[in-house]
Amino acid sequence: MTDTRCVVVGGGPAGMVLGLLLARGGVRVTVLEKHADFLRDFRGDTVHASTLTLLDELGLGPEFARLPGRLVDHVTVELDAGSVTIGLDRLPGAHQHIAMVPQWDFLELLATAAEREPTFTLIRNAEVTGLITEGGRVAGVRYRDRTERGAPAQDPPAEQEIRAVLTVGCDGRGSVVRAAAGLATRSFGAPMDVWWFRLPRHDTDRTGLIGRMSAGHMAVMIDRGDYWQCAYLISKGSDDSLRAAGIEALRAEFAGLLPWTADRLTAIRDWDDVKLLDVKLDRVRRWSTDGLLLIGDAAHAMSPVGGVGINLAVADAVAAARLLAPHLRTGQVPPAQLASVQRRRRWPTAIIQGGQRLAHRFVLAPRVRGDAGKTGDRGSGRAKPTRLPLPLRLVARWPALQALPGRMVAIGPLPEHAPEWARRAPAHP
Repeated sequence: MTDTRCVVVGGGPAGMVLGLLLARGGVRVTVLEKHADFLRDFRGDTVHASTLTLLDELGLGPEFARLPGRLVDHVTVELDAGSVTIGLDRLPGAHQHIAMVPQWDFLELLATAAEREPTFTLIRNAEVTGLITEGGRVAGVRYRDRTERGAPAQDPPAEQEIRAVLTVGCDGRGSVVRAAAGLATRSFGAPMDVWWFRLPRHDTDRTGLIGRMSAGHMAVMIDRGDYWQCAYLISKGSDDSLRAAGIEALRAEFAGLLPWTADRLTAIRDWDDVKLLDVKLDRVRRWSTDGLLLIGDAAHAMSPVGGVGINLAVADAVAAARLLAPHLRTGQVPPAQLASVQRRRRWPTAIIQGGQRLAHRFVLAPRVRGDAGKTGDRGSGRAKPTRLPLPLRLVARWPALQALPGRMVAIGPLPEHAPEWARRAPAHP
């Protein structure tokens, strides 16, 4: 059995940022990560301007800049009837762009920085199985060390315990911590799921982030330097029936939507190259109970619209660290103080999710509706190609309006800044 002040379940962006900040605040903190490393394909890789500013405040900006990645300073939306480009050059501050960096590199950077602090511990291969409760409050977690080798081999590893003043669930949309605590979730539904795959990128290709919409079809192309990370939208629950049509049907549809990719679609060899994202949009009604707090995707699963999930989770972590570190240094964290994290972060979360719900209803649903049948029949005989939606027409006519969507996505309604006690000067190379 181990004791710590705060145990953080989940080594994603929220968990690693919270662990780093608390450690810099002198709090003894342990982060439990289920896997041996952070390598997972098609995780969110979008690091927005608000998070880039935070990294500068933490003294990590130069280290982040050395990671392999791509800076995106404009977004192009294309419909059959026209297109519009939204630039990010009107954002305030030093970062007028979004960084596309592999999430595993970002998380390793945070872990390396946190491990410089004497009060930080990261335990990998730690699969949390339940909560420890005492006197009606959460007092820590039970977990299995996935690296253990039992005898006989089929026996599961023995459970271990970590007791803590505060347990923070940062373990994602399928949060074990949330389920164990019985915290209810309000689901808003989603009209679509997403297929993720990669295509080679040529030097002569355009740059930036491209959204392509047509009747019955929508795709997003993310410029990753030497390849395109592609998101192709399908209607919710239609994955099995669409895969039954064969990989050639997907190639044909994608070539029809984006003809300039036709020469490289054989890179999608089979369905193993196409990963499914089950899109969810939900929010926990109560983010905390005595001794326990949820943040990030464990508290609010976000749609991929806008790529805001990482940055909202990071903002949750910064707010939680600032509000809770003084209490963790000296003793217990009152339930009212835990609830203050939700009070601060609930309304920006609700605003962003509200925008995503509108996008689901009025932009995405009409373009994936009717695709649960044969893949090649999607959109056939339906609506004629439409012109640009009114908001995009306004942006195209008055470029000054580009600052509004750019700021809402890249910075958000309530950006969080590092507390003074967590700030550092950049380390010299």
